Amino acid sequence: MNLNKIHNVYFIGVGGIGMSAIARYFSVNGKIVAGYDKVETPITNSLKSVGIEIHFDDAVKNIPLSFLDKESTVVVYTPAVSDEHQELTYFKANNYTVLKRAEILGEITKKSFCLGVAGTHGKTTTSSILGHIMAPVKATSFLGGIAENYNSNLILGGEEVSVVEADEFDRSFLKLSPNIACITSMDADHLDIYGEADALEQSFREFANKVTDTLIIAKGLPIEGLTYAINDEADYMAFDIEINDGAYVFSVKTPTKLIKNIEFYLPGRHNLMNALAAFAMADVYGVSLEVIKEQLKTFKGVQRRFSYKIKTNSVVLIDDYAHHPTEINAIENSVREMYPNEKVLAVFQPHLFSRTQDFSDDFSRALSKFDEVLMLDIYPARELPIKGVTSSWLLDKMSLENKKLTTKQKIVQDVLKSEAKIIVMIGAGDIGLLVNDVKVKLEEKYKV
Repeated sequence: MNLNKIHNVYFIGVGGIGMSAIARYFSVNGKIVAGYDKVETPITNSLKSVGIEIHFDDAVKNIPLSFLDKESTVVVYTPAVSDEHQELTYFKANNYTVLKRAEILGEITKKSFCLGVAGTHGKTTTSSILGHIMAPVKATSFLGGIAENYNSNLILGGEEVSVVEADEFDRSFLKLSPNIACITSMDADHLDIYGEADALEQSFREFANKVTDTLIIAKGLPIEGLTYAINDEADYMAFDIEINDGAYVFSVKTPTKLIKNIEFYLPGRHNLMNALAAFAMADVYGVSLEVIKEQLKTFKGVQRRFSYKIKTNSVVLIDDYAHHPTEINAIENSVREMYPNEKVLAVFQPHLFSRTQDFSDDFSRALSKFDEVLMLDIYPARELPIKGVTSSWLLDKMSLENKKLTTKQKIVQDVLKSEAKIIVMIGAGDIGLLVNDVKVKLEEKYKV
């Protein structure tokens, strides 16, 4: 495909976090961009503010006339969209060039030197850290979250170097052509797609085989590559770790060098691992250790990844995208490390009926580690309900006594009733849209 001959790019699911980064990229590069999404969100509003036309009613008549020229139009869709979507059906039936998000990302990046971040957890944070480290060398980074330093999921650079989040969902990452890649983790997930954990692992092996130059892996994963670890012998090892004024201060041993007194401000050992993965990838690419050190120090984080919404002596509100038991465990560990003597309330919205069913025991154990839990109904996303799989069923499995079902209408008042000083709102559904309401009322209660 010659992208230079494409004038129009139409996105079905344009408000998705990965889709919107690509939409921004094409808009900045002079293409006419428009699209559909199910609901209006801050992301769609942001896209509209830069001239991207978006509508929210699935109907062929809403497609702008200029996009009906199939020779100059590419249609990009997210796998989360139903096959029965009217606009998608129209484009396919009329032989438009129709690509999944990963396919168009592969087309954009295949002529660049591509650094890909894969793994069932940590992709977004690691790729955002890496994108920030690579910004001085003019890399263009496509992220799965809003990087606080740029208030964007696109870090715009040149055409020669790219950083991408390599998503295992729907085997999307097999459409990419990475030169350097890392794999952060390979825990079972997306079993609605893969069926068995072995199939997921095989998909990661296929991804690893696509890496042309260097593969970097978290130590312990069953794939060959340069390794990274914390306080454990590896090609890249972080050690001498201290917490000083809210920052990790640590040293890193590379295969050839040692660098000390690195500062990094994201809480949680899992984020330290993410930083180490990004460090290793940038070092292999050839970024100087001093530049890496400076960029790690100035990285501000990713929205909805352990994001502090309130941080005072009287109350702390944290917002996080976690939707897998491993990620919830990581949050709990991070909170206990930062606030070892405080009571912690978790407000959780399960994401997908299939994931809730597949990992119910792991979810119940992870959530039971908190002092108190409020649970919303399951966010269905692309799925229909599964009989017997409900938030009430999951709540019953938990050993924690201080637990309760809540609703979107009652969530604020239920949070305000809690005596917990630390409140963590967790989930990949629309719970993120409720965080600001909770924030406003907590600020009123504690006179912040």
